[in-house]
Amino acid sequence: MHIVEIGDIKIGAGQPLALIAGPCVIEGEDIVLRIAEQVKTIAERVGMPVIFKSSFLKDNRSSSQSYQGPGLEEGLRILQKVKDQWEMPVLSDIHDQHDAPACAEVLDVIQIPAFLSMQTSLLLAVARTGKPVNVKKGQFLAASDMQTAINKMSGEGNTQIMLTDRGTMFGYHNLVLDMRNLKVMRDLGYPVILDPTHSIRKYGVSSSDKRGGAKEFIFGLSRAGVAAGVDGIFIETHPDCDNALCDAASMLPMHRFEDLLRQVKAIDELVKPHIPHDEDGL
Repeated sequence: MHIVEIGDIKIGAGQPLALIAGPCVIEGEDIVLRIAEQVKTIAERVGMPVIFKSSFLKDNRSSSQSYQGPGLEEGLRILQKVKDQWEMPVLSDIHDQHDAPACAEVLDVIQIPAFLSMQTSLLLAVARTGKPVNVKKGQFLAASDMQTAINKMSGEGNTQIMLTDRGTMFGYHNLVLDMRNLKVMRDLGYPVILDPTHSIRKYGVSSSDKRGGAKEFIFGLSRAGVAAGVDGIFIETHPDCDNALCDAASMLPMHRFEDLLRQVKAIDELVKPHIPHDEDGL
């Protein structure tokens, strides 16, 4: 398996469980810096390597009136401040191939959103930056189809690739998180990240509506995915979910963040020495 290196953090086979965490969208400089401090403090206390995540643009919103973020220039300025002040690598989404050079100036990891995971021009532009890339599996794709995205990016010489599963949609507004997909994607030779907070979204309902997510499943799905052998976990978290400007219904409340991290870290330490040897001889 390829090992992805993000500063001092190594993600992949045999490495400690990595954490990608932060609020869904950049709501402003002050609140992002406060959340970044909490994320770093808790991750260090638990002993997990962490990458801070927040989006400068959310281009897939249910309404054109929904808050979409501060945009590229202001968003990258704030993320640079997170890097400088809290000494954490940062990750954000990209939606337009023309933004790749600017993103590469600041971001340590560039993320391809799920709905754009087959967008050839975007994948190629991001791969050419040479930056580590986190590709979210499209809700409409089989896990094995991620080989196509890998081929596009590795063909440009970039093998610093992570694959994130956030569930598969079969209609009826629900996502299904099939734990078999985690192994299928790991078998493609790249680190796999589990995103339980997006997996519990209920589409067709606004993300600001409490009915738009089923947070009671975050802990169970997280434990199951880490037990299945993922290389990292992706958690959107916020100190005041009810008033968050995006994905209020699916983010993990910050006061439960440390509890979740301690649980998944313990599970990872239990199962990691047995992977992949537990499948030998089957």
